[in-house]
Amino acid sequence: MSDISFTSVNKTLTDLGKNYWLTRFVLQRGLALVYLIAFIAVIHQFKPLLGEHGLLPVPRFIEQTPFAEAPSIFYWFPTDLAFDLFGWIGITLALFALSGFSEKFGNLASAGTWSALWVIYLSYVNVGQTFYAFGWETLLLEAGFLGIFLGSEKTTPPFLVILLFQWLLFRLMFGAGLIKIRGDSCWRDLTCLKYHYETQPMPNPFSWYFHLLPQWTGKLGVLFNHFTELVVPFAYFAPASIAGFAGLITLFFHGWLFASGNFAFLGFLTMVLALSTFSDSWLRHIIPLHPSTLAQPTVFHSSIIVGVTAVIAALSYYPVRNMLSSRQAMNASFEPIHLVNTYGAFGTITRPRYEVVVEGTDDNAITPSTHWREYEFIGKPGDVNHTPPQVAPYHLRLDWLMWFLPFRATVTSKGVAMPYGEEPWFVSFMGKLLQGNKPVLGLLRYNPFPGAPPKFVRALLYEYHFTTPEDHVAAAPIWDRKLVGLYFPAVSLNDGGFRQAFMAIAGE
Repeated sequence: MSDISFTSVNKTLTDLGKNYWLTRFVLQRGLALVYLIAFIAVIHQFKPLLGEHGLLPVPRFIEQTPFAEAPSIFYWFPTDLAFDLFGWIGITLALFALSGFSEKFGNLASAGTWSALWVIYLSYVNVGQTFYAFGWETLLLEAGFLGIFLGSEKTTPPFLVILLFQWLLFRLMFGAGLIKIRGDSCWRDLTCLKYHYETQPMPNPFSWYFHLLPQWTGKLGVLFNHFTELVVPFAYFAPASIAGFAGLITLFFHGWLFASGNFAFLGFLTMVLALSTFSDSWLRHIIPLHPSTLAQPTVFHSSIIVGVTAVIAALSYYPVRNMLSSRQAMNASFEPIHLVNTYGAFGTITRPRYEVVVEGTDDNAITPSTHWREYEFIGKPGDVNHTPPQVAPYHLRLDWLMWFLPFRATVTSKGVAMPYGEEPWFVSFMGKLLQGNKPVLGLLRYNPFPGAPPKFVRALLYEYHFTTPEDHVAAAPIWDRKLVGLYFPAVSLNDGGFRQAFMAIAGE
């Protein structure tokens, strides 16, 4: 009886899966593109941030962290050569998957390609410390794990895996909606967008224009946010004709976010996941491809899919419990390989915007007349006349962490109180500037000391606001700023306390 029942259920799932051949096609290409972007960032940023001589060196991290807590191939190869090598392997595999060749040689080649991508990126995330502690890292790992089981182009798509993609999309969107409605009061009085475009982590060239939209559009935007994140996700599991509309709404929502700010590859990856809501009946109108005869899944392959589904269902317990908790965590993993995670975004909206501005001087001593010169970052606001660039879906990790720095500072009428050494990576960053470290300086837009490193560095805290249309026309600045106070004291490599802290973190 059980064999008959399994056969019947397997046939039903197989028949349903036939309607998702194009869905699998776009999911695989979309995931491959996100992996490609992520590995390009690895090649350009990992060594300056986390390499043997990076801000937070991986070799020092693995000395203090058991393998079981953060499994990674770099426990055996904690070298810059390995960081580069596996980054380029990741790029090669991502291009292989993006081209579709990974799906032309059967399920084994497909699963092998996606497994290698997942293991390699997991290895970077698990040793990436604060630079890889973003929700979209675990989102890519979770989606990438599901990609292992999508199958090659000559086999019937596994309907259960498509459902798991929809389940991931549901938790991502619904979790984001819940944390907002429970969090900042501006989400309930519909005023959050009054601040968000100006205070978001990394504005883009259009953020200034979005900020100037009439207030009623902001309130309407918050209502649309609540509808998209709290109501629409339930339609992902509806029949294909309805689920497709839910997917369209989700795509429009994240397209709006993409246009209004830089959110690394979070929005782009979410749009890829939203493609799981479209069946072939939707996609064939824009993708003129048709499958040849599809091979039926073997009992062995079907058993693996059922087993994976059962594991995901069991591991979903803690994310669902977190999602329903009044103390909901924003982004969290519950096991070291990040198979099923919990997500959320912008439960609190910052107001006003504070920015840490790093300066240096080549004067031999600090005096009231010391001339300080500013370091400029690629994406983070600094120069008030510099228009924020469009960098998403690429992720500028250093710039993002600079946005978090002021959260730990206590702003008072007397200035700024910042616990010395509260952010080890920033202490290390200041030390690298004093050394004139070229890889770290390569992460910046402008180095004011191209000939020789500065003698002293410091950091100031400013309050930033977008200019009004009148000011923008008159003087052409994007930002207006006022000094709040000293964030990080002037230090040099001759300062014993600073040098000791720097060496303890970076091993220099």
